[in-house]
Amino acid sequence: MTDEAPFRVGLRVEDVTGAATFYAGLGFQQAGSIAGPDGGPVMVILRRGGLQLLVDSLTGMPFPDSARERLTVAGPRGLGVVLGIQVEDVDATAEYCRSAGAAVTSGPLDAPWGERYAECLDPHGYAWKFYQPLPDAPPDGLNRAYDSWFA
Repeated sequence: MTDEAPFRVGLRVEDVTGAATFYAGLGFQQAGSIAGPDGGPVMVILRRGGLQLLVDSLTGMPFPDSARERLTVAGPRGLGVVLGIQVEDVDATAEYCRSAGAAVTSGPLDAPWGERYAECLDPHGYAWKFYQPLPDAPPDGLNRAYDSWFA
């Protein structure tokens, strides 16, 4: 049995190689790939700790034609889903994302629930949240944040 990651997320993209390069800048390492008939990758498997990304091509994969598949290909990518990962340096990660063509949509900010975070929309249409715990986070920070949101 192979050493499989406990969490797997599949991302469908137009440019598998470009996506793999962008995600490598976020600390993901290539664990494998599958070539299509033309020799280019139709899937790249990336790992970062316990998270595995399966970066699949929007075209060229042997997925059955279905209403869901047609919606997936039409996009938008990942609507309603935000991928969150802890990073060592939120500011540096946000700057990397900006320089690599992602849109930083919020932050970097210190949140009342005790983390520094930034959010971005990557060049392939997926939303990400990068965070790091603040060293002096209040123990009831999340409750205080909820109280202020719903007061």
